[in-house]
Amino acid sequence: MRYEERSVPGGLRHGFGQLVRFGVLQTRACAFAVALLAGIGGSRLLPPLPVARYDLVLVYGVLLTLVARRVGWETRRDTAVIAVCHLVGLLFELVKVHMGSWSYPEDALTKVAGVPLYGGFMYAAVGSYVCRARRLMRLRYTRYRAAATTLVAAAVYLNFFTHHWMPDLRWPLAVAMTAATAGTWVGFHVGTRRYRMPLAVSFVLIGFFLWVAENAATYAGAWNYPQQLAGWQPVPLTKFGAWSLLISVTFVLVEHLAGRQEPGRCPPPVSDSFKTG
Repeated sequence: MRYEERSVPGGLRHGFGQLVRFGVLQTRACAFAVALLAGIGGSRLLPPLPVARYDLVLVYGVLLTLVARRVGWETRRDTAVIAVCHLVGLLFELVKVHMGSWSYPEDALTKVAGVPLYGGFMYAAVGSYVCRARRLMRLRYTRYRAAATTLVAAAVYLNFFTHHWMPDLRWPLAVAMTAATAGTWVGFHVGTRRYRMPLAVSFVLIGFFLWVAENAATYAGAWNYPQQLAGWQPVPLTKFGAWSLLISVTFVLVEHLAGRQEPGRCPPPVSDSFKTG
């Protein structure tokens, strides 16, 4: 009886400690995204300057990318993958802004078809998170069906373009993604312990936090939805579902471009300035 009384608090302490470690790992994985969002928010506090704010944010994003590479947040391959995510995201922005889904109301020299070139950094930040989480938590997948998941992810990306003039297949694609990832588990390390969760659940969880980040980004003036032009309002909850689907696009890009780990091996943990030992 005494052993049980002592073991329960000990188990709780261990569980709380693991939760804190997990939070630290997630914070480290989000380093690029947090720094980018902080820079965008800080740009609104600057006094009037002869340089447009969007242009300054672009320069900041480029410098942040160089710093991330220099201090070891990203590997050379990560930087290349993130650059691809930037280009894929920029194409997405060009179409969606043209269709009026959201807008960048401020003037800038670096705007193309209404989209400032820094817009792709939003997707680069998501790519950075996936790359860093992959290494920091030593992600490994079991029963991952690459071809099926990639096919559905490509359909998800295409649907976000075509739904403006064709039926929106978001819900059928959500069902298809659930089927494609059924039985797929993602394993991850927190300290010395190994855990796992269904890949589809990880998409939903990341989608939720991306929706939270999108609220922060629009509040900081990164872009505006039509209903936010007269004053900031929370981003509709439907965007949570959209992000849960869109994260699959970044996931398959990273998996294809960053290189799959060898069977039976996990990528080694990364060492950088956020290492806590």
